Amino acid sequence: MTEEPAAGAPEADARNPDFVSAVGRAMSVLECFTTEEAVRQRGRLTLTDAAKLTGLSRGTARRLLLTLAALHYVDTDGKVFWLTPKLVNLSRGFLMPLGVGEGSAAILKSLTETLDESASVGILDGEDIIYIERVEVRRIYSSRIVNGTRLPAACSSIGRVLLAALPDQDLHNWLQSYRLQSMTPKTITDRQAFWDEIVRVRAQGYAVIDEELEIGIRSIAVPIVSPSGRTMAALNASTISARHSAENLVNDFLPELKKAGLALSRTMGW
Repeated sequence: MTEEPAAGAPEADARNPDFVSAVGRAMSVLECFTTEEAVRQRGRLTLTDAAKLTGLSRGTARRLLLTLAALHYVDTDGKVFWLTPKLVNLSRGFLMPLGVGEGSAAILKSLTETLDESASVGILDGEDIIYIERVEVRRIYSSRIVNGTRLPAACSSIGRVLLAALPDQDLHNWLQSYRLQSMTPKTITDRQAFWDEIVRVRAQGYAVIDEELEIGIRSIAVPIVSPSGRTMAALNASTISARHSAENLVNDFLPELKKAGLALSRTMGW
């Protein structure tokens, strides 16, 4: 009996006989625990939830979930399933080649102490940026941004810096693939205006986001460049509008971010 493909999962290509469909289905099951529905349910999904989110039958989803549970990537109480800390080991395998570790954390900590604001390192992943390192200053209210958090690249300072590093054709393809989502009344959603802003970021070497992602929040980012000159990630610092103006970010934050970005480039060993 032939099993159906997972909705949104990578599919076997007749021209690619090396593709293993079962692995693609298993990965789609793991990925469904990162969806908005899973977040709303605090990472707990029923068998029915997993089948719906992956497009698999209940039988296929059940077999995959129980296999992942036997491998200790998923745990269950018999009714719902959730991811286990074993997946953290996979993230370490991803972060190690990037050089993320004690050295980079120390640089971010020093930067946050200097600016008295939180600082983060992020990379581009499709339409989003993913935070791979963050040090947050202690305040009454936390931003709830942690390693692994995803934000829309188009309206984040880290995202704009990374998009500015793309060749024109790649940037054009990116704009054709993803919608410029309006997050606040200040978000740039016109494609030509967005392109012009990316050109500006390229020219000045940094990006400032002024309440485009969230009203009351400003941020500034700079690239982290490898010795070969390739932008590998971006570093940002964020603040609330009541504490710092956009001009403050450029005049006061930017010099410190540039120094930290250079140090991170050396520490991360690209």
